[in-house]
Parts: sequence; structure tokens; C-alpha cells
Amino acid sequence: MPTRRRFLASLGGHAAAASVLNTIPTRWNTAISTARELSETPGSPIDVATDEEFWFEIQNAFTIDRSLVNLNNGGVSPTPEHVLEAMKRDLDFANQFPVYNGWQILEPQREGVRARLAREWGVDTEEIAITRNASEGLQIMQMGYDLERGDEVVTTTQDYGRMVTTFKQRERREGIVLKQFQIPIPAEDPAEIVRLFEEQITDRTRMILMCHMINITGQILPVREVVEMARGYDIPVVIDGAHSLAHFDFKISDLGCDNYAVSLHKWLHAPIGTGLLYVKKEEIPNIWPLQAAAETRDDDIRKFEETGTHPEANFLAIGEALTFHQLIGGARKEARLVYLRNYWAERLLEHDRIHLNTSLEPGFAAGIANVQIKGIETSALRNWLWDKHKIFTVAINHAEFTGLRVSPSTYSTLEELDRFVDAMTHAVKHGITA
Repeated sequence: MPTRRRFLASLGGHAAAASVLNTIPTRWNTAISTARELSETPGSPIDVATDEEFWFEIQNAFTIDRSLVNLNNGGVSPTPEHVLEAMKRDLDFANQFPVYNGWQILEPQREGVRARLAREWGVDTEEIAITRNASEGLQIMQMGYDLERGDEVVTTTQDYGRMVTTFKQRERREGIVLKQFQIPIPAEDPAEIVRLFEEQITDRTRMILMCHMINITGQILPVREVVEMARGYDIPVVIDGAHSLAHFDFKISDLGCDNYAVSLHKWLHAPIGTGLLYVKKEEIPNIWPLQAAAETRDDDIRKFEETGTHPEANFLAIGEALTFHQLIGGARKEARLVYLRNYWAERLLEHDRIHLNTSLEPGFAAGIANVQIKGIETSALRNWLWDKHKIFTVAINHAEFTGLRVSPSTYSTLEELDRFVDAMTHAVKHGITA
């Protein structure tokens, strides 16, 4: 088996392995020394999903408070300890001489991260912009297309609130028309979803916004099929991939889409304030950046990265997070997240008052699910879980449904999910006042 030093050297990135060894904590050294062996663990993704020895090593990469149970990794995930240490190291290095160390040494290294992200998800390096989050990437797309008064934009009633707000501002400012429509909860017929999108199209439709995975239920929508349908009408489709990339296993190139925006601080475990925007080469000249770029950059993906002075450390640490993701393996991560979801959901479904707003059928969801206890107000249940049991979930009170969004992650333990199941079972049997 490779020595720890050789393994760290094989991670690549922008720092020498010796420097890493001098700065990362001993606890991570112990875990990372077996990482390659874990990455070569035999068995199918489903087999590895239930191998608690494998996931123990992954759990040990994080420094989190185990007295609390975080089931809101769909909001933002902790970052592995060694990824944070890499970011801190680069912050310190930049601060020694910012105008040189930051701009001349660290800034160019962004290109290596860009190339690795493109390679991992099957697209061209010149089609990847590194952003601060999915909202930034999506707003580049939403604000980047020219629209006129009366032009229509189509999306569902379940799309992310911030992105709906973006189009509502364009309604107020420019007189465009935002059309929202309902889809089934859960949705298990891709053809029906395509049909519902197509029914909204008129001769005034200029853009479609859709989620790959809906944040409030974990529902996976048929992106490729909707994109193909819309292409027949020459209508661009803006894809919200905030919860999808590094969550379940796919390539952006598989989707046939022209753009894709992601938050990397969710399922890739990159530092907070990191994101990715894919734009197909042919589409780049057609989209205005949020912040002005020189005309010479009209067809350059980097025009979408114009934000003024910024720290590079966060962006460079994406590379360390990507390596961590690759050591786990995308298919194995997806299988584990599905296993964790089913671990708690199937046990709770033994009770008649439990209702899932998320499909457990393969391909329609992954690690995120939405659960309701009939007869108990969702926000009150959320508060009781936190106040009484220190379990953090998200209350979703949508016009069409209500329930707790539950999103464990790779570092979550079965014992933590047992705590959640026990608390929910108590609430079913005895209420939340006992």
C-alpha cells in the first residue's frame, strides 16, 4: 500500500505534499493514510453503501459537533478538515503579499481547478465558470438573455424562491411575464413532466427555468427530455443543478443542456462560497455577464467570473474537495445517500400518519426527502426536534404540501438517523408536547 506521503503527493493540487503534512491535523493524517485503500474497496456501489467501515473513514474527515444532528446538508454542508486547511493555507499565503501572491501566483491556479471540474463532468474546460454559488450562476443566465415587455418565462411552482424572485424583478422592471405551473408531488412519470412544460409554451415564450433536483422535495426532473422538447421551439432552458452535482452520479454532458448552475458547498463539500456554471460554447456570446466584461471577452467563459477583487483560496480548495469526491466515487456516494434516505424513511412509513412527499422509486430522488406527520404542524415539529432533540431539519410549508426536508450526507451516521427516527416515532405516538 502507498505510504501516507506518497498518497498525499498523488492528490495533486497546488501545494506540495510536505506542506500539507505540516499543516493538516493528525486525525486527518490517520484517515487519509487509508483513503486510497478505501477508494479501491471491492464490491458494487450498493454493497459499499452499507459498509460502515468504509463510511467511518469518510466521517472522520469532518470536524463537526456530534452532539447535534445536521439533517440540512441540502442547505450547506460542512467541509472536510483537509479542504479547509488548504483554503486557510492559501489565505495566509495571499495575505503575505496580496498583489503578488494572490494575483500572480494563486489566481492563475484557478485554471487547473477549471480543467479538473470540466474533466470530471464531461464538458470542455472553456465551458466552465467558477462562481460563488448556484444563485449567482443562475442569475447570470436569467438576467443574461435580452427580454422584451410581454415576453414569457415558464417555470414550476416548486422552483427555488430566489430564482423566482429574480424573474419577478424582471416583471416589475421590464414588463416580462412569469408563468408558473404545478407538477405532481411526487412525480413519477417523466413524460407527464415534459407534457406539462410543453403545455405552457406560447408564441411569447422566450425562456424556461427548471430544477434538475427540486430543493424542497428532492424530486429529480427529466432535464434531457425537457431540453430536447424546448429545442424544437428554439427556447433556451436554464437548469438549476444546485442540489444535483456530486449528489447523484451523472455527467453534465449526458443532459444535452446548454447551461447548468451548481453550488459546490452542498454535495461536493467545497468551501462556502463556491459554485460552478457550465455554458455551452456556442451560447456564451449570447449571454450578458452580471458584471460588465470587456468586449474582447464576449465569447470567453471567464466573462462570467467578473466580480472585482476576490479571494482565490476558496476557489482553489475546490480542487481538494473534488479529490475527496473522487476517492469516494460518484456512484458509491449516490448509493450511500439513497441508502441513508431509505434507512429512515422506510422505518417511519410503518406508521399510518407518516406521509412522504418524495418518491422512493429509483431515479426519481436520491438523498433528500420530505416527510410529513399528519396532524402535527410542520414548523412546530421542526422546532420540537431542534429544541428537544437537537436535530436540525427544514420546515417546508408550501402552498401545495407541507413537510420536513431531511438531507443527511456522507458524514452522517446511522446512530444519528436512529435518533431522528426515534424522535419522529415518539411524535407520532405521543405528540410533541410530551
